[in-house]
Amino acid sequence: MVEEGRAGRPAVDSMEIVVRLAHSLVPFARDVLRVAAWFVLLMAVFVPLERCFAVHPQKIFRKAYAVDLAYYFLNSLLPNVLLAAPMAVIAAGLHHIVPGRVHAWTGSLPGGARMAAALVAGEFGFYWGHRWMHEIPWLWRFHAIHHSAEEMDWLVSSRAHPLDVVFGRLCSLVPIYVLGLARPAAGSVMDAGLLAVLLLGTLWGFFIHANVRWRWEWLAALFSTPAFHHWHHTNDEHVDRNYASMLPFFDKRFGTWYLPKGQWPPGYGIDTPVPARLDAQLLEPLLPETKKTGTPTVQPAS
Repeated sequence: MVEEGRAGRPAVDSMEIVVRLAHSLVPFARDVLRVAAWFVLLMAVFVPLERCFAVHPQKIFRKAYAVDLAYYFLNSLLPNVLLAAPMAVIAAGLHHIVPGRVHAWTGSLPGGARMAAALVAGEFGFYWGHRWMHEIPWLWRFHAIHHSAEEMDWLVSSRAHPLDVVFGRLCSLVPIYVLGLARPAAGSVMDAGLLAVLLLGTLWGFFIHANVRWRWEWLAALFSTPAFHHWHHTNDEHVDRNYASMLPFFDKRFGTWYLPKGQWPPGYGIDTPVPARLDAQLLEPLLPETKKTGTPTVQPAS
């Protein structure tokens, strides 16, 4: 039943409001359950590995674990929402800028070749985006949250400001769309090849942050390993190295490779304090310098 509101306008029935709200919450609840199921699966894989092959013995529920768990859920849900609008604009713009023959050629490639090319293009974009996060002070203010972890394990991969995640993904996705190696999402349906590349990259991110002592020297020249990425998180004179997520070729090509044989970083983290609370971490990079309550400016280590 619809009641008459003021000025003769029909008022929305309260039950209709409840129904609309329920319909909007169902997809969100489904996404939360999906992310929770992935978390249980990841725990089942990585916790035993980190107990049996640990680089540094540490508790499962180590310092800042609760904050990193919150980041896991936040960054599994929010960045995709924030990316939807800018990626739609970028994809539409590139359609008018990039010559059609480029997309025609990449579109003619076999599926496997397209996925491999998308992986390389995405890694190229991520390498430079990641490097800029370290070299541009304003971007570092966001990225410093990820590097503030003083103990490494698989869950540290999720420890990042959502805007930091959005920037990194944008840098990865733009080269892929420029080359026509993926089609823009149609509604909620993502290009299958792009979805596979993103899923592989996400899982690999958990792996290279894991507290496992696997070095795999024979593999390190082709793919990033835990030893390779742990050196990216070092807090000594070898900072600002190893930016690649999966393909260390780019670090070798651009002079940022560092992987000493048989050695692990002496410590992790950054020298500048980062707030312990999640809400403060999310807010601080957005505040003007004069508004920060006594916290020094976070700058890239030199």
